[in-house]
Amino acid sequence: MKESELHQEIPFFKSFQEYLREFVYGGIDGAVTTFAVVAGAVGAGLDPLVIIILGFANLFADGLSMSIGAYLSSKSDKENFQKHKSIEYWEVEHLPGKEREEIEVIYREKGFEGELLQQVVDVIISDKDRWVNEMMKDELNMMEENKSPLKIGLATLISFIAVGFIPLTVYVWDYFYTSRFDVFFWTCLLTGMAFLVVGALKSWANQTGLVKSVLETLALGFIAALVAYYVGDLLEAFLLQ
Repeated sequence: MKESELHQEIPFFKSFQEYLREFVYGGIDGAVTTFAVVAGAVGAGLDPLVIIILGFANLFADGLSMSIGAYLSSKSDKENFQKHKSIEYWEVEHLPGKEREEIEVIYREKGFEGELLQQVVDVIISDKDRWVNEMMKDELNMMEENKSPLKIGLATLISFIAVGFIPLTVYVWDYFYTSRFDVFFWTCLLTGMAFLVVGALKSWANQTGLVKSVLETLALGFIAALVAYYVGDLLEAFLLQ
């Protein structure tokens, strides 16, 4: 059995692939925002303990906020789809002539005409569910999302916290086990590695070029950290002068 087929049979890998997009974007946001907080705090010359406190506050507050937003957005999309689907069922039931004409227009634009067009329309409207599904897809351009809103929110939260914790790792280690190395340098290095991994996963999720995806993710993190660092530095210089 191939490895890809084995992954598809294991529930964990199947769920991971299904919610990979949410994991990727939750991870990117977690790494970028937490690293920006750390960089800004370092630029302001704050104590490492303060950096840890600010980092964890951001990690859990922003992670929860983003996951709730993802959950509500997905739930809203599902409810909106069901609302329009109910409307289409009502129209098929009460305005069949008008709805048949709409199906004819849709398939005429696809190149069907004459007797063949009428045969296709007759087949579609012979089943009410098929009829409504065609209207949803071709008239309203709406496709039903099969993912669970709860799992979307959970995947976002887990990835945000898991990847977002990486910029804090070295500071936490240094707090408990005092070290002599440059803490911020190693934080930048570990976070850069996290961006590389997440960028590769983004390439996989979106079926885009690996190099382009990785460079985009690295650039995003670098710009956010650079802005945060110099804002922190300027505020420190302005407020403490």
